[in-house]
Parts: sequence; C-alpha cells; structure tokens
Amino acid sequence: MELWIPVTIFAAFMQNLRSALQKHIKGKLSTSGAAYVRFLYAWPFALLYFWGVREFSGAPLPDVNWTFLFYCLLGGITQIVFTFLLIHLFSYRNFAVGTVYSKTEIIQIAILGLILLGDTVSVAGVIAIAIGMVGILALSVAHTNITWRNLVTSLLEKPTLIGLVCGAFLGASVVFIRGATLELGDAPFLDRAALTLAIALSMQTVIMGAYLLLREPGQMTATLRHWRPALAVGVTGFFGSVGWFTAFALQNAAYVRAVGQIELVFTFIASVVFFREKTKPLELFGILLIIAAILILILGR
Repeated sequence: MELWIPVTIFAAFMQNLRSALQKHIKGKLSTSGAAYVRFLYAWPFALLYFWGVREFSGAPLPDVNWTFLFYCLLGGITQIVFTFLLIHLFSYRNFAVGTVYSKTEIIQIAILGLILLGDTVSVAGVIAIAIGMVGILALSVAHTNITWRNLVTSLLEKPTLIGLVCGAFLGASVVFIRGATLELGDAPFLDRAALTLAIALSMQTVIMGAYLLLREPGQMTATLRHWRPALAVGVTGFFGSVGWFTAFALQNAAYVRAVGQIELVFTFIASVVFFREKTKPLELFGILLIIAAILILILGR
C-alpha cells in the first residue's frame, strides 16, 4: 500500500475527532472563536514539528521562493473564506441544499488541480470520484427533506450558488497547499509538508487573529480562558493537518480528498455504535458507495 493512503486515513480520523471536539466548545465561544482555536492552538505544535523533522532529516533546508509563500497565503486565506461562507450559508432558511452542493469539492479539486498544477486523474480515478460523489450526496440528503429533484430545481438559487462557491474555496485551499509543497522541489516529503504546514498555519493564525481582535475582541480573551477544551481541538487539528499536508506532498490532491471521504464512514460508525442512532437505507447506500469508491481508487489506479 502506498504511504499516502494510510496517512490520509489517519488525517481523516483526526479531522473527525477534531470536529467532534469543536462542537463541544461552540457553547463557550462564538462560531468564529471556535473556528480560530484550531489554528491558534495547533500553531506551536506545527513549529515544533517542523523543528523535529529538520533534526531528524538532516537534509538542507528547502529553498523557499515567493511562489511557495504565495501558495501558502492563498491556501490559508481560501480555507478561512470557506469557513465564513459556510457559516453565512446557515443563515438561509433553505441552507440544506447549499450545504449539499458544498460537498462537490472533490470534483472542483480535480479540475483546479489539472488547471493550476497539471495533476491528471486516471480513468479509474474519475470513476471512483463519480461514485464517491453520489455516495456523499446520498448521505447529505438522508436526514433532510431534500429530494434529488430539489437538487436539480434549486440550481440557480442563492444558497446553491453559495454552496458551490464554498466547495470551490475549500477545493482551492487544498490545491494551493499541494502546490506549495511541490514548489519546494526535491526536498524530502516530510520536510516539504512540515515547512508548508508551519508557514500556512502561521499565516492563518495571524490573519484570523487580527479579524477577531477587530470584529470580536472579546473572543480572543475567551479562546485563552477556555484553553483546556481549545487545546484538545488544536492538538487533534494539528495531527489531522500533519496527515493532510503529508499526503498532499505525496499525491494528487483529488485522490487524497477522495480517500479522505472515509471520514464520513467514521462518522456513520460512531453514530450507530456510540449514539445508537437509527440508520436509513439511503445512508447505507451512501456509505457502501463511498467505500466502493475508495477501494476502486486504491486498487484500480
């Protein structure tokens, strides 16, 4: 098995855990504050991780150029913009349709990766992404009143367009981060991933921290006051980011995010095993499609 596959699965698991912890902290912080702790409390660990990788590697420091820094900045900003757009989307009465369309990120990643980085997708990869996309949509509509017909008839509504833009910004952030790792040339993949993570996370911490100080000044104090649950979010977020950035340094971003959809499988298992939630046939159908897509991608590439 290629290394990027277990690394991606690890990243998806840690992201799932971070999301669960973030939901618990939302009662203590605003939505922006809860989003910020993932950057603030992961940042010191990212710097320590880069230092540790450098000590272990012993390779020359990767050559940092302006294109690398620009990719890091774009990757950080587009991820933040995605977060705020998603929050804005929830203010619409029919936001559910928009959130479903925000899940089209994988298709948009494949297109953007081809345009910006020249990353191509194999025939098996296209099939896997298409099957996985249907599975994701099935899971997304399982607990809503949305029908497949609604998805078609709502194409030109504002929440739908915002959802598509959400997916585009999330997809762009992933492609920019992969582009940043590629700009570091022939340096070892761990060095490239660790440096990209340290720089991008530093930029995100400063940018979103400045926003909170200007727009929600009390939230900065609150993120420090509730440091224990915030630290848990930061640590799990850090480990998840290490996995994602490492996988992006090794493989096409579209493949990585396609395998990363196993996160939805983890969520489904947790809901059944730990929370005893009843499942719907559409959910099972969606999970089976996602698993099939991942297997096709792993075995058929």
